[in-house]
Amino acid sequence: MLRLRSRCRSTVGRVVRSLSRSLNRAASIGPYDPPARRYKRFGKGSIINWPTGNMYGERWISIGDDTMIAGQVTLSAGMMPGQQMMTDPVVIIGDRCLIGRGSAIVGHYRIDIGDDVFTGMNVYITDQNHGYEDIAAPIGIQDPEDDPVVIGSGSWIGSGAVVLPGARLGENCVVAANSVVRGEFPSYSVVAGVPAKVVRLHNGVGWTRPES
Repeated sequence: MLRLRSRCRSTVGRVVRSLSRSLNRAASIGPYDPPARRYKRFGKGSIINWPTGNMYGERWISIGDDTMIAGQVTLSAGMMPGQQMMTDPVVIIGDRCLIGRGSAIVGHYRIDIGDDVFTGMNVYITDQNHGYEDIAAPIGIQDPEDDPVVIGSGSWIGSGAVVLPGARLGENCVVAANSVVRGEFPSYSVVAGVPAKVVRLHNGVGWTRPES
C-alpha cells in the first residue's frame, strides 16, 4: 500500500511539474506575443516570465534585446494605468539584462538601466520619493519628488537591494545584497551598506579599499 501511494504521488508530481512548465512557456510574454505590442519597445529574444507582477504604463517602457525578466516582477511607468508621462520612455532596460524574481522597477520620470545588468531577487528600483515638507499634511498626499536613476552597463545588483531616486551607478558596479543606494558611485566600484558606501574600487591597476 505504501509503495502504491509513493508511485501515485510520484506520477502526480511529474504531471504537475510538466503542466507547470507548459503553462509557464505558454503564458510568458515574448516579442511576438500580443501583450508585447503595448511596450515602447520589446526587443527580440526578450521574455517576461509568468506569472508576471503588476504591469502598467507599458507604452513608456523600453526593453532591449535578449533580456529576461523573471516571474513576479513589477514593471511600471506612473502611479496608475493610463497616466500620461512627462518623459518618453520612462523606463529603459538595456540588452542582455536579467531582472530577478520578485523585483520591482517603478518609474515616474526616468530610470535608465544599461546593457548586461543583472539583479538578484526582490530588488526595488524607483526614481520617486514622497514629499514630506508640509508637516501639517499626510505624507501620502504631498507632491512627490522625482530624481532620475542611472545604472551603468555590466553592473550587478544583489538580492534585496533598494536603489533610490538620484542614484547613479557607473559601469560594472557591484551592489551588495540588502544595500540602500543613493548618490553617485564611480565605475568599477563595490558598494554596500545602509546607506551604501564604496567598499572596494578598481583603479585601473588593481582593487583598492577607500581610506577610512
